Amino acid sequence: MLSAVERKIEQYIIELNDKEVLAYYAKLPHGKRLRAKLILKIAGNSLTIVKTAAVVEMIHTASLLHDDVIDDAYTRRNMPSLNALYGNKTAIMLGDILYSKGFFELNNISTDVAKLISNAVTQLSLGELNDVLLAKSFNTDKDKYLHMIYQKTASLIEASAGAAALLAGKPKEVYMVYGRNLGIAFQMIDDLLDITSDSATLGKPALHDFAEGKTTLPYIYLYEALDDEEKQMLRSLHGKVLNGEEQAWIQSRMQKHQIIQRSYHEAKILIDEAIVLMEQCGETALLGIAREMIDRDF
Repeated sequence: MLSAVERKIEQYIIELNDKEVLAYYAKLPHGKRLRAKLILKIAGNSLTIVKTAAVVEMIHTASLLHDDVIDDAYTRRNMPSLNALYGNKTAIMLGDILYSKGFFELNNISTDVAKLISNAVTQLSLGELNDVLLAKSFNTDKDKYLHMIYQKTASLIEASAGAAALLAGKPKEVYMVYGRNLGIAFQMIDDLLDITSDSATLGKPALHDFAEGKTTLPYIYLYEALDDEEKQMLRSLHGKVLNGEEQAWIQSRMQKHQIIQRSYHEAKILIDEAIVLMEQCGETALLGIAREMIDRDF
């Protein structure tokens, strides 16, 4: 039923009656529509559910448009980002339009659903701010990292699962735990892929996050494992464009201390917890979505 969600999004965009917006939106890659899949799997495919899934995906797309501007990212899923094609102002304004249209349509669905999703977008925005603030220095605080990725990534996935459960008459809290675990694990794996994947696969330079000042979980664990001299070396590389020798140094230390395996294991614990929860609820259709989070190429 993802095709129905795509059609609903296109309908919402057409309703804006603006050819420029329609043309800009057509340039955006659609991605995996994880949040829409989650909503449909939990709540079915009635018109209300399709509308909810469409709104959530519009909001998610808006957040990515803003994220690309904040990060000076010029590719998105191996395609030129909208800010690369048309400039930051266009990307920001299209994001604002998608947010605004999404919130307008939420009011026609359910007050409780609107509150859930709106609160998640507030958390998402706070997460974006925290991401920027944490990148100003070398962060060694795991709790700060986890809180930031909860806000930035997991909060909307958590709210999507909760909204779907509300509409389906299922226990909201259980499904929100599932969604939160999914979201945190998803971001952890994304952060790992930045280290383990090559530039062609990523669509951006390898170890780009560290060059951007982002101290993700593997770097926090690596820092803990290094001796004092190596810690100083790692700090000196933070927030700079790395040459081949510097990249190789980081990756060799990651391998020596089994940092990738340790970080992956932490994400897998969250996914295993989510799978057990859904097995207890008889939600076998949701097990595959959880496994997709963890079964990605390294």
